[in-house]
Amino acid sequence: MMRWRALALLLVVAGIGALGTLATGAAMGMHASELAHLAALMVPALVVTLVAIAVARPLLARSSMRQSLVAVAIVGAVVGLANLVVLARQMFVNDHDATTLGVLFLYSTGAGVGAALALARARSRAVARLAKTARALGEGDLDARVGRLDGGPELDTLAHTLDDMAAQLQEAMNRERRIEATRRDLVTAVSHDLRTPLSSLRAMVEAIEEGVIEDVPSLRRYAVEMRRSVSQLVDMVDDLFELVQLDAGAIETETNRARLVEIVSSAMAAVDLQAREKRLSLVTNLNGAEDAPCSPRMTRVLQNLLVNAVRHTPADGTVRLDARRSPAGLEVAVEDTGEGMAPEDLERVFEPFFRADAARSGAGVGLGLALARRIVESLGGRIEAESRPAVGSRFSVQLPP
Repeated sequence: MMRWRALALLLVVAGIGALGTLATGAAMGMHASELAHLAALMVPALVVTLVAIAVARPLLARSSMRQSLVAVAIVGAVVGLANLVVLARQMFVNDHDATTLGVLFLYSTGAGVGAALALARARSRAVARLAKTARALGEGDLDARVGRLDGGPELDTLAHTLDDMAAQLQEAMNRERRIEATRRDLVTAVSHDLRTPLSSLRAMVEAIEEGVIEDVPSLRRYAVEMRRSVSQLVDMVDDLFELVQLDAGAIETETNRARLVEIVSSAMAAVDLQAREKRLSLVTNLNGAEDAPCSPRMTRVLQNLLVNAVRHTPADGTVRLDARRSPAGLEVAVEDTGEGMAPEDLERVFEPFFRADAARSGAGVGLGLALARRIVESLGGRIEAESRPAVGSRFSVQLPP
């Protein structure tokens, strides 16, 4: 199909050239008989041209770009010379003019071959750069780029496409490495943090089973500790499960809404026992935003923030939850008088598994604040953190109206 299209294009171009030649002859005052004779001469010339192209095409297809361009320049010049010889023999052109035109054709041949060589050299360098970059990418060097090529529109487009592909491939590989690193961190963190409650449960169960502990007060104390370990395990599993859901894009536009006062009450109840054990003051001030509609998922957000605040606030400290409504939306803040964080740790506080400083050590796998941020951002809001060492921390959540 492509071969026939190329032949049809050649015929069209040759036909246009023949018509142009006849029109030029008519404009120069050639008689009708002369134009007819000239048209008759063009027919065998066209046939010879088609045969020459049919023979040369497979040869040129296997040649280099430089050879092909030089061959085209030479063929054009040879065809011009052949036409000049025919015109001279048919007495359309006198000998003096034919000699002059022949010399000019020879000069044109040299100029055409020189231009073809220069163009081929530039295009060959461009193709070589494309090939070198492609080989480098194939060998794993994802930083390889073609850059500015100046090899013509087609080669420039190809270079741009190759660079875009390399950038997308590099981003995909980096994303895959980040996912793999996160997976390893997850396995390591979960394995480490599951070991403590599981070891505690195992020791207490073995003590009860072997009759080491039989008195009722000790059994009750063991039951409380076992329940606490189980709750810790459940919290870890819940955080992991919800984090996976968020990564998979499970949160969509929600229609369920709850009143802010209900969400705050539920979150406060989850930390009430730990706060009383540490003699912490839990202060709530909703500032008239009690009836503000919120996603039920905000319960998990506030619970994680409160758990984090209670865990890292020394005894007799204070944990505050403030809320306010404005035209910009709803803001809920949890503030404590706890240990605080260093500035370098504050920048990474929302990263999964980050527990490098005192404010992220202790129970859990370091997913609470990361999960809170994922939920808030999925709801179209943002979460920010402020902290000063030995003074306390403040986490604020802004939600759109």
